[in-house]
Amino acid sequence: MHKLGIGVLSLALAGIQLSAVAQRKSVNQRVDSVMRLMTLDEKIGQLNQYSGREVTGPLVKQNANMLNDIKLGRVGSMLNVQGVKNTRQVQEVAMQSRLKIPLLFGMDVIHGYKTIFPVPLAESATWDMDLIGLSAHIAAKEAAAVGLHWTFAPMVDIARDPRWGRIMEGAGEDTYLGNEIAKARIIGFQGKKLGGLDAVMACAKHFAAYGAVSSGRDYNDVEMSDHQLWETYLPPFKAAVDAGAATFMSSFNTLNGVPAAASDYLQRDILKGKWNYSGFVVSDWGSIDQMIKWGYVADKKEAALKAILSGCDMDMMSYSYLEHLKDLVSSKKVSVKIIDDAVKRILAKKFELGLFDDPYRFCSEEREKAELNNPEHVNATLKVAQKSIVLLKNQDAVLPIKQSVKTIALIGPLGDSKRDMQGAWAGANDADRVVTLLKGLQQKLGNNVRINFVKGASIKTNDTTGIAEAVKIAKDADLVIMALGEAYDMSGESRSRADIGLPGKQNELFNAVQATGKPVVAVLMAGRPLTFNQIADKAKAVVYAWFLGDQAGNAIADVLTGKMNPSGKLPVTFPRSVGQIPLTYNDYKTGHPYNANVFQYQTGYIDVPNSPLYAFGYGLSYTTYKYADLKLSNTTMDKKGVITASFNLTNTGTTAGEEVVQLYVHDPVASVVQPTKKLKGFQKVALSPGESKTISFTISNETLAFYNQQLKWDSEPGKFKIMIGGSSDKLELQADMELK
Repeated sequence: MHKLGIGVLSLALAGIQLSAVAQRKSVNQRVDSVMRLMTLDEKIGQLNQYSGREVTGPLVKQNANMLNDIKLGRVGSMLNVQGVKNTRQVQEVAMQSRLKIPLLFGMDVIHGYKTIFPVPLAESATWDMDLIGLSAHIAAKEAAAVGLHWTFAPMVDIARDPRWGRIMEGAGEDTYLGNEIAKARIIGFQGKKLGGLDAVMACAKHFAAYGAVSSGRDYNDVEMSDHQLWETYLPPFKAAVDAGAATFMSSFNTLNGVPAAASDYLQRDILKGKWNYSGFVVSDWGSIDQMIKWGYVADKKEAALKAILSGCDMDMMSYSYLEHLKDLVSSKKVSVKIIDDAVKRILAKKFELGLFDDPYRFCSEEREKAELNNPEHVNATLKVAQKSIVLLKNQDAVLPIKQSVKTIALIGPLGDSKRDMQGAWAGANDADRVVTLLKGLQQKLGNNVRINFVKGASIKTNDTTGIAEAVKIAKDADLVIMALGEAYDMSGESRSRADIGLPGKQNELFNAVQATGKPVVAVLMAGRPLTFNQIADKAKAVVYAWFLGDQAGNAIADVLTGKMNPSGKLPVTFPRSVGQIPLTYNDYKTGHPYNANVFQYQTGYIDVPNSPLYAFGYGLSYTTYKYADLKLSNTTMDKKGVITASFNLTNTGTTAGEEVVQLYVHDPVASVVQPTKKLKGFQKVALSPGESKTISFTISNETLAFYNQQLKWDSEPGKFKIMIGGSSDKLELQADMELK
């Protein structure tokens, strides 16, 4: 992270906290004045969210019923209504209700609205909080300009199983990195406070532990200890609270046998209790009545009871609250105070957004047109895409493309694909805006290089008829670039994969082309880590390009041609085999440490190496960096003290570049066994050729703390190892310190 980025983030967080305190009293007074006028039916209506993708279309029975419910004050929020014309039209219906309480309009704006940025996992590979925040801010500007008030993002779930399709929506496997990205995205979406016309409410999701679903199967169960929950999966949500996230979303999974939307422990004890969260919680789509399918409740009435008592404030598309809360109050199973608390939380956000003052303040056709056609947004997505690319291999310095290359064979099903570049959850995307890899290379190389393109194979079929033509153009080329990977709809929600290798006959295509003897650069595109051992072994270069959005082709071409020196680092471990999953960098020594030369009693496999294909934090550059002269300001400290770790970083190559320097800590003896290393700091440092900089990290009690057996966050006296380097598996600098 840039030092500037850290400062901006800290100031923004301080501003959020101060403004929240100043506003709360006046907002609460206004909320109370509305509450005194509301009937029980109107209160319950605020807890009801409908999806109205076609509510402004032909008045079929369902649409007419929705509009009638809005007019009667039986709806508090709509999702999937977008565009100034449509949101205004539906809001006008709400203004016909007795109390004229405005609606909230929400949508899944995950990595861009009209301008599509790289998928979130790709953005996380930038390790650049300023850029990640910029991406969220532009998405918010466009969403707000079309009448939206709320995005169901960011997803802050820690994910350590690449079989799970929704890994593409998050920040990867590491808690510390996940904390920083959660804060950056929330501030990017919301700004310093709610109510700006260039901002929307964020929604931290999915609360909690959704990224740990069994076997990587979406919507599945989660079984885990409290220690693992607090140490690994909850911290990004606490970071979201601290960053001022307006809303939370409960998750689809069960946690230790209890559906998350009915979890007192998560929603009452932790979120609204220990963390004193003042925003509101919305269920995920239909997850309240899905408790019936889980076998947790018998019917929707019981589902509504469990959810409202546990602290789930708004029901997304299950109708359970609308149909049953009034009866539950009448039968005294639910206190009116519980209802009132939920309603107050929702009304407070409507006041903070300024909707009571002007329900149409987000409905400007002029602003809509300007923001959806803003050229600065295109420039921003190009910059983020460039920095998201990770160079995994560059044998014989085959990249950047040399001037001696006059003919390129571009081969692969993703070489000229538009929609795939945008990935899943692509907002109100327009695939015609996408620059493909073929187009990007043509624009960058011009008439100096001849580019021949064939798909060679399909992603979703086993057709091999195109391989012969691919081999033919490869033989006539100076360099082969292969665009391989998965299709956009093979990762994302409900897109778990048991086999995360290249689908179709892409491996056969690669082997046939590589057998020609021509140098092959593999450009891999996906929403998750893939397994590709043959390509890793045989290709001259491997570029991991993820799904980079509208400017994918230009960004990749910039890296391939050397206009942009790649600086991305992996935010998640890449396994050699699905049999290694879950595989993370911060593993444990265990009682039988791994030894490749010993067969018996080892923590490892006998058929594949124990190591990953590529480690967390890994990523190459067109230049080289030297880490040297690590110094600690002191070798001992007490819990109230700090130690500064400083070292020299030098660009020893001939190209300017950016290096993500990473700080890891290990506690070798503790009351709870600690991982071999934990990320505790990072900075992204730009250096010219031959330039050196002194880089410093501050080590405090917070750096050394962990959750002990009593789930108390604290450190323990003893020795610690400080490790610094360019990736989790290459920590050149190490030093020892002691906490007294």
